[in-house]
Amino acid sequence: MSWLTRTRQQLTGFLSRRETPDNLWTKCRNCGAMLYTKEWEENQSVCPRCDHHERIGPKVRFAMIFDGAFTPIAVPKVVEDPLKFRDQKRYVDRLRAAKTATGEPEAMTVGDGTIGGVRAIVAVQNFSFMGGSMGMGVGEAFLAGARAAVAAQVPFVVFTAAGGARMQEGILSLMQMPRTTVGIAELKEARLPYVVVLTDPTTGGVTASYAMLGDVQIAEPGALIGFAGQRVIEQTIREKLPEGFQRAEYLLAHGMLDMVVHRRELKDTLARLLAMLTARRVADPVP
Repeated sequence: MSWLTRTRQQLTGFLSRRETPDNLWTKCRNCGAMLYTKEWEENQSVCPRCDHHERIGPKVRFAMIFDGAFTPIAVPKVVEDPLKFRDQKRYVDRLRAAKTATGEPEAMTVGDGTIGGVRAIVAVQNFSFMGGSMGMGVGEAFLAGARAAVAAQVPFVVFTAAGGARMQEGILSLMQMPRTTVGIAELKEARLPYVVVLTDPTTGGVTASYAMLGDVQIAEPGALIGFAGQRVIEQTIREKLPEGFQRAEYLLAHGMLDMVVHRRELKDTLARLLAMLTARRVADPVP
């Protein structure tokens, strides 16, 4: 072996050890800026250049919202593939892949903790789990959270992020719309606050059910919120939709939301809101 070949191999080995990690940089999906991942995460996954709020999962959301440790709420198991559905892949294979990728059993996770000292049950939808789609598992998780809130006499807060109902479960997924509405009715009967935080995106059957039934409706900046897609609407009404249609700021201006809150201010806003709502309930007891 010549000295040139030997030197080349040594340099190659040295450089391979100095390769940049794949997760060192994050590209903003909105403006395309390359962001140092550590700084981006410290900024709560919000782009410092364009203020784009990136989608985040339950683990990160719980860490941002709760004061500290929280208790996971157990959710009843459901039949994984009731219709034996298959498209390009078997439904059970899609579920297995989603569970492996996210580390979560379903598209909604529920926890019990405190927000600014106020105890609350919080449910978070995970868009990374099959687009946050609403199936029987999400319906059970929502009802488990609502009934845990009723049992503990505390507020129920839901963070939505979904592409709609889960087509692989057919009519069974659509049945979760009235089921979750029943859970909200139980909260109202118990005179407990139900607060919804709509994140990007919240669409389809989720928007048509529990996402728009909150006592207080909050959204993150720029969140896509709607039922049908813009292209479907434009083709149906044969008109061009306004700029920013179905974005959080547009819905706020047209009375569909109560407030649009930046992620860094969300915990403090929820803490003040829940403190006021629970104080009012104590001061105004059920006759």
